[in-house]
Amino acid sequence: MRTVDAVVVGAGPNGLVAANALVDAGWDVLVLEEQDSLGGAVRTAEVAAPEFRTDLFSAFYPLAAASPVIRGLHLEDHGLAWSRAPSVLAHVLDDGAAAVLRTAPEDTAADLETEAPGDGDAWLRMFAGWTRVREPLLDALFSPLPAAGPALRLLRRAGAAGALDLARLAVTPVRRLADENFRGAGGGLLLTGNAMHADVPPDAAGSGLFGWLLTMLGQDVGFPVPVGGAGSLANALAARVRAGGGEVRTGTRVERVVVAGRRAVGVRTAHGDHVRARRAVLADVSAPALYRDLVGTAHLPPRFVRDLDRFQWDHPTFKINWALDRPFAWAAGEARGAGTVHLGVDGPGFVDVAAALSKNEIPDRPFLVLGQMTTSDPTRSPRGTESAWAYTHVPHGIEWTAGAVARQRDRMEDALDRVAPGFRDAVAGRSVQSPADLQAADANLVGGAINGGTSAIHQELMFRPTTGRGRPETPVERLYLASASAHPGGGVHGACGWNAARAALAASNPWGKLPRALARSAWGRLLNDA
Repeated sequence: MRTVDAVVVGAGPNGLVAANALVDAGWDVLVLEEQDSLGGAVRTAEVAAPEFRTDLFSAFYPLAAASPVIRGLHLEDHGLAWSRAPSVLAHVLDDGAAAVLRTAPEDTAADLETEAPGDGDAWLRMFAGWTRVREPLLDALFSPLPAAGPALRLLRRAGAAGALDLARLAVTPVRRLADENFRGAGGGLLLTGNAMHADVPPDAAGSGLFGWLLTMLGQDVGFPVPVGGAGSLANALAARVRAGGGEVRTGTRVERVVVAGRRAVGVRTAHGDHVRARRAVLADVSAPALYRDLVGTAHLPPRFVRDLDRFQWDHPTFKINWALDRPFAWAAGEARGAGTVHLGVDGPGFVDVAAALSKNEIPDRPFLVLGQMTTSDPTRSPRGTESAWAYTHVPHGIEWTAGAVARQRDRMEDALDRVAPGFRDAVAGRSVQSPADLQAADANLVGGAINGGTSAIHQELMFRPTTGRGRPETPVERLYLASASAHPGGGVHGACGWNAARAALAASNPWGKLPRALARSAWGRLLNDA
């Protein structure tokens, strides 16, 4: 039996961030990953054609670029470099029009002003409001609840009236947010398209916050990508763990969290190995998998088990990856320099998509999020070509037979042909990832859900993953939830793993304080704000 201070289950970004926090504190850490490659949903491979590098899951990382957790790791010292496209994002319409999120807010505003006088000033006011509260807001979002310190700083920065505006924004539907601020269609397309990255309908409470946050991050830090592929981010995280003395082991599935006396004392692997944990077990796995499969409900309070029955997954994702022998021939020329492209629907079309999903129907005209990866990072494919992908949300309960996959592929490629005529002629290779394929490649993506659970307001904050939680501690002592199923949820920001590590470190110290060495680290600002 091997003994370490902490076992981290899962080498996704949250698990690797947690491991980094623990090795910085001087702990002996072992990370165990089921897949043969590390990274979880942050991985890259050549699947569409040779020499075309495809990000298999996530690809653009505005949250990572803004996250004080990720920035504090200084991953550039471990091989990570960022790249950005000339423009952040474009939403293209079937009639050849486009709304563009440009690198400079003044340029975005100029486009919107041309469409509708006054919209440019409205955009600059919105961005000014973001810059005023940016740092305390991100600290409040990423810190473990109740986050009293960051919340007080946010209140001081925003003022009483500004805090009330933020509170209203948090429950405002994105379509209402767009109507209140813009006369033309462009601003609403940018806000709503970004809101639709999550699974919250555009007329639902909370969708305005998602749309505003992601759009403002795009205007602020862009939608950067790791040079060489998303896997470069995971590799840098793992390299930092190893440099600190930790171990990351792939191809090792944890079968059980060993519980004795209501306390997590280690894990058992599918190979029959036992690893004893002196101080903590941190799980970068979904909440249902942790509690039902790894722990077992016999070790959990009955009320907690009942609450877990109400856990709701986000909408599944269907993704296609292409190797193109030439760039997209966009009817809207403004899309050629955009790293991310939204397409398939106009303003009312967003509502049609959400309505179909709410009825468990596949939308006839899907909303697509597309990545032009070579435009964002020239290392992704040979010169003059494009490595690209697009995803869309689909309902749960679909049997993804070969015929169903082909029909969904055609819906998505038809949408592309409408805005980039001749698209199919440029396809030199293709790889399709149905929801079942996504889950097979990463067990955390249950049914193809990529967010660790719905982003709807009833499963956020203190309701994530179950009512009254909102923190990484679990009903089992020394066991911590470190995945996107915990607050603050999905996205590559590392906060779920960092919060779990903070809780483990504080619990292991008889004085309830974090180690002095960690407090002096580059993460000191977050630690002192706790």
